[in-house]
Amino acid sequence: MDDNTRKQKLITLFEVTGSSLAIVYALLIASNTGNELLGFTLLLISALLFAAWAIIDKRWAFLLLQFFYAASAIIGLIRWN
Repeated sequence: MDDNTRKQKLITLFEVTGSSLAIVYALLIASNTGNELLGFTLLLISALLFAAWAIIDKRWAFLLLQFFYAASAIIGLIRWN
């Protein structure tokens, strides 16, 4: 497997997994069912996956956005703990 193929597979993995976790996070928070800690944990994992994608693909503005999401997740975890 060449380097470009490996890079594309990682990007796809991070994109799909990060998006799926962000969707579940949004549903958990919106449902107001007491699953906030799980939701914010999923948001943090999603932001880290998206940050890895941004670094691999050299998308610096997208990486900056992930710092905001990670900070939001940490604030949520502290607030709801």
